[in-house]
Amino acid sequence: MKQNYLITAIMACMMMFALPTFAQEENGFTKFDVKENFSDNGFQWFSEAQVLAAGNKTKNNAMTIGWGGIGTLWQKTALTVYVAETRYTKEFMDNSEYFIVMSFDVENSKVPTYIGSHSGRNGDKAQALGLHTAYTPNGTPYYTEASMVIECKIMYAAPFDPKGFKSETPKNLYSNFPAGLHTMYIGEVVNAWKK
Repeated sequence: MKQNYLITAIMACMMMFALPTFAQEENGFTKFDVKENFSDNGFQWFSEAQVLAAGNKTKNNAMTIGWGGIGTLWQKTALTVYVAETRYTKEFMDNSEYFIVMSFDVENSKVPTYIGSHSGRNGDKAQALGLHTAYTPNGTPYYTEASMVIECKIMYAAPFDPKGFKSETPKNLYSNFPAGLHTMYIGEVVNAWKK
């Protein structure tokens, strides 16, 4: 009996110190290299409405985005997103080291639509949709129902300066844009997972 107790205690200790299986793997995600294996068209990807999330395990928020860029900057694989100054998610972006961009498959196509038409100030959008929030090893929130999750570490953030608008396109847009100027966030892609 003492031997069984000892074996059980040793196994419990081993489990406590074992390397954790990250939530991504538990939720059916596989890690991939975006530089080598990102198969979507970068010119169309953001027009398909992605979901941006930032925050931590205590408080976080997500919003739908339709503007962004994928490429290389400062010898890093980079992803750029834009958040208007009145958006609730902006405060999370400004106070976070990392952000997530998520894609959803056809089965969950209502997710970007709902998230884009409701504010996190007025309620828990994830709960309303029945989504399950998980966290990367860096503590960045994402939804387990996503089909692809890209985690970025913010390298640069700055609001647009109207003095820099060189064409009528941004001048016309912001002349009557109720959400205010956008802030550009450039993130180094540090992790990516897909199902």
